[in-house]
Amino acid sequence: MSEALMYLGIDIGTSSVKAVLVDDTDRLLAEAAHPVPIARPRPLWSEQDPDDWWRAVSTVLDRLAAEAPAGMAAVRAIGLSGQMLGVTLLDAADRPVRPALLWNDGRASAECAALHDVFADFPDIVGCRAMPGFSAPKLLWLSRHEPAGLSRTRRILLPKDYVRLRLTGAHASDRADASAMLLMDTRRGDWHDGIIAACGIDRAWLPRLVDSAEVSGGVRPGLAARWRLAPGTPVVGGAGDNMCAGVGVGAVAPDDAYISLGTSGVYFVANDVFAPARGAGMHTHRHAVAGLYCQQAVVLSAAAALAWIAGVLGRSDIGALLAEVEAAQLSPADTPVFTPYLAGERTPHDDPHLTATFSGLTHSTGPAHLVHAVLEGVALALADGHEALAASGARLRRLTLTGGGARSRLWARLIASAIDMPVSAAVREGPALGAARLARAGAGGPLLAGAEASSDAIVPETALRDALLEKRKAFHAHLRLRRLVP
Repeated sequence: MSEALMYLGIDIGTSSVKAVLVDDTDRLLAEAAHPVPIARPRPLWSEQDPDDWWRAVSTVLDRLAAEAPAGMAAVRAIGLSGQMLGVTLLDAADRPVRPALLWNDGRASAECAALHDVFADFPDIVGCRAMPGFSAPKLLWLSRHEPAGLSRTRRILLPKDYVRLRLTGAHASDRADASAMLLMDTRRGDWHDGIIAACGIDRAWLPRLVDSAEVSGGVRPGLAARWRLAPGTPVVGGAGDNMCAGVGVGAVAPDDAYISLGTSGVYFVANDVFAPARGAGMHTHRHAVAGLYCQQAVVLSAAAALAWIAGVLGRSDIGALLAEVEAAQLSPADTPVFTPYLAGERTPHDDPHLTATFSGLTHSTGPAHLVHAVLEGVALALADGHEALAASGARLRRLTLTGGGARSRLWARLIASAIDMPVSAAVREGPALGAARLARAGAGGPLLAGAEASSDAIVPETALRDALLEKRKAFHAHLRLRRLVP
């Protein structure tokens, strides 16, 4: 095995950093993960220390070097994936000026409106309306509220690109991840000077742009020695975690789609045309695959909602909790309504102030009912996203379910029935795998090792579909009370 060519994929997630070591056939040799803390110092704020990303990356690579030294020595290229939209400000010495503002940070609502006042054609340029979690409005917020910190800034990087800087010394980003910053002419694939100026920043602070499978730099000598890598091991551009997850599940052709049940719930559709999203909290960016774009609907709290209710119930083993709930064989008619808006919502409401609720609680409501309701609520929110994508003209040919939550067959059944479409669970999955595949493509190999395998399709169940349709009426009735649904 040590003679096989290996590829390393590193994913800088919101809750953890994960790395995988795979060969030319996608066979997994080793993997490691390490948690990353998150801070919410004020309502709507969500931040992380960029150095926590680097500490986690160092920990997982130390572990891989110890557990698979021959595999690390055979690594031909490295790919990077990461949580998208995060704003990392660096000073002249490449040190963080402040904690990074994350994708689920909701402080910049006023700045979204300001950008639309200046650019009436904003969605046509960047691919969607400005929304609070995106980079451009957050940068405008910083220019208005923290001008001293912004005056010290000399570089602005996305989360995975800060890791690239620490790995290689290169200030670079890929065009896929960078397109979601809303600072780019997305069709042209280059920064938009007018939007950059409107956000109060300097173009010189932004990274050099590369393609997702293009080499951006080589691993620093000291780090290569530490992790048993070849000197100067190339690091390719990589992509945002949503694009890398698409590569990881094989959604690399027009009309391929997946739903990811991670911290957030992402409904991703590959497209061969640029279809700007002009509302409903959807967004369109460049895919990691040359010539493709991606349309996305996002539920900000998916597995995060499940983790929240498990914490409320004092249950640390979420797998065991899900097994108990599945064994209870509950119906949506037995459970309360849950709206999963713990961190505001993007699709279709575009409202950072929206909050989560339970309604329909009774004396008979127990822990299993609450957990089941959370799973239903996320499924119904994804059904809203499905409807919004369909209304935009997105074509759905093949739908794969991925992410940690996809391991729950109950959740998969609820989602398939809520959206009334078969779904298949990915056998190979994850942004880290997609990053490793991009590394392989950058080293001259194939993007995919062969035909993508998936589990048997989980089809909509008539009784469950009908029960969820009835539940959706109550779900939307609650939203109508808040004047969100006509």
